[in-house]
Amino acid sequence: MTILTGGCQCGAIRFACDSDKVGQSSVCHCRMCQKAVGNYSAPYVSFRPGAVTWTRGARKLYRSSNLASRGFCGDCGTPLTFEFEGCEPSIAGGAFDDPAALPPTLQCGVEGMLPFVDGIAALPREETGDVAAEAGSAEPLRSYQHPDHDTAVWPLPKA
Repeated sequence: MTILTGGCQCGAIRFACDSDKVGQSSVCHCRMCQKAVGNYSAPYVSFRPGAVTWTRGARKLYRSSNLASRGFCGDCGTPLTFEFEGCEPSIAGGAFDDPAALPPTLQCGVEGMLPFVDGIAALPREETGDVAAEAGSAEPLRSYQHPDHDTAVWPLPKA
């Protein structure tokens, strides 16, 4: 058994999932998912019962429909879950410490797919640091988000 870990951007919420209980890894294009994550689509990984353990903090829930709720960090706002009533939560793909370990195998909600999505891979590319320089910043970009691994304490004590 491999444990997959992850959490929100600020580190207030962390989770661990049993990789032997992974269900479907999908990208949803429906309008509810677009609004829930503020993006063109939403990647989620479903799990069989008993696979997800919340190891730090508690997510807030928003009832987004008569059938499901959306979980998020109340401190930083990171979208974390899609939860059908009475089922194990599906975890947002980008919230995992190693999202590349869970590539999507299905697209759903395709009725909401935006017409330009298929062409995104062909667009010009630039690295994150390039954006800071283009914005006129003299200093390099420094992330304040939680690292992609578990920590005993977060935030770290000030030196």
